[in-house]
Amino acid sequence: MSGIVVVDQRSDWPVHVPGFEVVTAWDYLTQEELTRARKMRVYNLCRSFGYQTTGYYVSLLAGARGHKPLPEITTIQDLKLADSSRILNDEIDELIQKSLARIGSAEYVMNVYFGRPLARRHERLARALFNQFPAPLLQAKFSYRGDEWRVDNIGPIALGEVPASHLEFLYEAAQDYFARRRAPSRRRESSRYDLAILVNDDEKEPPSNARALKSFEKAAEDLGFDVEFIDKSDYGHVAEFDALFIRETTAVNHHTYRFARRAAREGLVVVDDPLSILRAANKVFLAQLMERHRIPQPKTVLLHSRNVKLAGRDLGFPCVLKQPDSQFSKGVIKVESEAEFRRKAADMLERSDLIIAQSYEPTDYDWRVGVLDGQPLYACRYYMAKDHWQVVKRAGNGAIVEGGHETLDVKEVPAAVLNVAVQAARAVGEGLYGVDLKQFGKVVKVIEVNDNPNIDHGVEDLVLKDEIYRKVMAYFIKRLEQRTREQSR
Repeated sequence: MSGIVVVDQRSDWPVHVPGFEVVTAWDYLTQEELTRARKMRVYNLCRSFGYQTTGYYVSLLAGARGHKPLPEITTIQDLKLADSSRILNDEIDELIQKSLARIGSAEYVMNVYFGRPLARRHERLARALFNQFPAPLLQAKFSYRGDEWRVDNIGPIALGEVPASHLEFLYEAAQDYFARRRAPSRRRESSRYDLAILVNDDEKEPPSNARALKSFEKAAEDLGFDVEFIDKSDYGHVAEFDALFIRETTAVNHHTYRFARRAAREGLVVVDDPLSILRAANKVFLAQLMERHRIPQPKTVLLHSRNVKLAGRDLGFPCVLKQPDSQFSKGVIKVESEAEFRRKAADMLERSDLIIAQSYEPTDYDWRVGVLDGQPLYACRYYMAKDHWQVVKRAGNGAIVEGGHETLDVKEVPAAVLNVAVQAARAVGEGLYGVDLKQFGKVVKVIEVNDNPNIDHGVEDLVLKDEIYRKVMAYFIKRLEQRTREQSR
């Protein structure tokens, strides 16, 4: 994807940025060469974004042409809404208070240039403002009222409104920002699409290890993607891509969900999509979904404050309690008696009005079937950790002990296991899922459906090897080509 900086007059932007061309707004709006350009990043630095001004039309028509503008027309409109400052106050209040704590006056104005402030102590706050409202030039006005700082107003600022003393810093921030973007000269000629892979280098138990991520990158490039690994600080850049692959553990009240939501809203092909995150992240929803579709699961009770006294006796002991948003064996406990059941259930119900209680049905291993686009992708047996009832045993000191694993060709997996896994995954959606199951002879029961399932080098890829990564990337290609056909109708 090529990149251009759009200004009202060429003299407005005297700095040369390698790999980016400076064009006037009028040329961008009227020249056929730019009108028909297929894939292009458009950095809109016009002097005004007022309704139906030239700057407004640059971002508006960039969207119509399939280009990737910054700011997008939706960002311009969002910044005009009366509640934009309220949203910021609710979202980043703690950061506002911490960043402005040492300000001596009752008012403060912060200009944010490509996500950066002049004062380094405000860098985190500036990045948060940019992530919420991705625009090259932002101005936020704060006031100290009562005993706290509040955002009074936030909006885009025109290039002509930037103080002369700030221009050198602005040019530096822009060059740093562009340098982080992939320059056109680095792109391979075979690249058809841009793929972002969201990762967290600090995550202790990521869904894909480093070797797997490299394999995903190679498979994507082989199929025509230009790949960039991004992290949570890149929220403002999501719309610059065609597809987003989340390889960081997802949660609803988390930046991964916000990334997925924004990617879907911008028309990207995204895995995991926000609806899958919402559904798979909540075990209460999954239990009801399995029941509705008549997919077998262990005996399950929807537990709340009014039935907690009777539910344990109905299930028998031991039984299992599950926090709705539990992951990786966390928030899932086995209780041995009615007294323990009531005590632990009460603790969980402090955090959620509904939780899940299930009968305890021990097995030597759990099945995990990876399902992609409604078809089995891989199958593993995960064995219970030594002297433990789960696959993962977590010690009080933070140590983790895992059971062994065995990866099988899906052709070798019992048909009943595959059938139930596919049914469960299709009930959630059409993306990538890991379905956990227990098998008792010919009886198969779903334990849970996970979005964002593990695909690690040396575990899930042992049978398919490089082909597992290629299949996932081929799914993105399929969805992107389908989207292109639908848009051309």
